Amino acid sequence: MHRAYQPLKPSTNKLLQQRWDQTRYKEHVRKVKAAQPMVDTKGIQTPAHVQLNLKKLQSEEEKLAIIDRDNHLLASKLADIMRSKGRVDHRNNYPEISLHTKKRRDELQEVSRQNQAILQRITSRESEYRRQVWEENWERVERRRDDIARYPRGITSAQQSKTVEYACNETCK
Repeated sequence: MHRAYQPLKPSTNKLLQQRWDQTRYKEHVRKVKAAQPMVDTKGIQTPAHVQLNLKKLQSEEEKLAIIDRDNHLLASKLADIMRSKGRVDHRNNYPEISLHTKKRRDELQEVSRQNQAILQRITSRESEYRRQVWEENWERVERRRDDIARYPRGITSAQQSKTVEYACNETCK
């Protein structure tokens, strides 16, 4: 095998040169494996208080505690319902209390007083309409219309009987 080896540089003993080259090569491989990077590419180490974020953990624990408490309350209510005979309490005996009840009642009373005053003024006042004058004017207008008209007003008895016969003949056909 030493006969097939061709060293890069001329040497007097090929076997020794081959061993030296192999030793150099193994040393090179060992150094490459053990080599450390010259440039630090790891980045900045984040501080422990930022990584851990204790406040967030505390708020999550509080939320979970609230949820657990609510779940426990619901479970106890469901258990009470299951233990009971299933009657429903649907009556609310709480009076409805409005903060503006007194003010609304006072406003309503004030409006009622004003309406009563207006009604009193209206009823105490005498009417300005004169029905007798209106009827006299209407009779005067009818007389003038009858005087002006070419034909007398109203249907005569002869005309009335003819219209009845005509209507009967139309419907009887």
